[in-house]
Amino acid sequence: MDQLGIKARRGQQFSGGPDSPDVIGLEGTHAEVKRVEKLNISKAMQQAIRDCGDNLPYVAHRKNGEAWMITIQAADIRAFVELLAG
Repeated sequence: MDQLGIKARRGQQFSGGPDSPDVIGLEGTHAEVKRVEKLNISKAMQQAIRDCGDNLPYVAHRKNGEAWMITIQAADIRAFVELLAG
């Protein structure tokens, strides 16, 4: 998340809900973080949506040796940009 200028820390990954995102750092969002070689992005996004509550869901993901990527729903792009802008 450093690339976005966000100071992030690990959340409570075991709980599975809006109060326990994988990463805490951008208020108003809910992160689902996956570091796997084969990712089912649809399933990961469904998990983020299910657990996000009123927050904006996104999936941060990467394979070994590759850069982190963020997947968000197209309908959420504007809201995500506005959160980043502060």
